Parts: sequence; C-alpha cells; structure tokens
Amino acid sequence: MKVVIRVTGAFKKHAKPLLKKYASLPGELIQLEQDLSENPFLGTEIMPRVYKIRLAIKSKGKGKSGGARVINFHQQETTVFGLLEQSNEEAEHVIHLISIYDKSEIESISNTDIQKLIENI
Repeated sequence: MKVVIRVTGAFKKHAKPLLKKYASLPGELIQLEQDLSENPFLGTEIMPRVYKIRLAIKSKGKGKSGGARVINFHQQETTVFGLLEQSNEEAEHVIHLISIYDKSEIESISNTDIQKLIENI
C-alpha cells in the first residue's frame, strides 16, 4: 500500500502561527510525515477514518501532553483501469492533514468542526 500525505489549506492556515512561534515545529512535522508513511494509523481514532495525533514540540518543552494536536483524515483511493481494479497493495492510502492546534491554546476540536474541515477537502 502506498501512503500519500496531503496538506489541506486549513492545516496550513492553522500551522502558520505555530511555525512562527515554535522553532522546532518544522522538523517535528517532517518527522511526523515520515512516521505516517511507515505507520498510517498513528494516534487515536476519534471519528471513523479521523485520527488525532499528539505531537511533542521540543521548543515548547512540555512533551506530548502539552504539545500540539494534529487531526488527519484517511481516504483509500483505488484506480480503475477498464474493468480491473488495482489490488490493495497498489491502492493509494491518502492521509489528509486537516488541522493542527496548540493544546495549551485550544482544549479540543469539535466533531462538527472536523466534519466541516473534511467537507472542504
């Protein structure tokens, strides 16, 4: 299975102030991308096909519990060639990064807000 990670506009918007505030965050997001490529089901499933990942921010110095939260949505895509569908090994598993927030600033994100972010993909 090929894992493809896509960053949504909402994620970029939410990440921008955090990237300015925390110098270590760009490197941690690169590491998260590598980790998701190896294990696409990181984190806790909070809704069907929606996962919340606890992300430590080293420059914040509070570990995972006081770090950031990354919300992502999983979508499996199959391509049809004529009448033959690709096998599961060839199918793309697409992970959409839909939101990131600082746990110290926002306690949680509502299911309604998550649903709106998914609809905008």
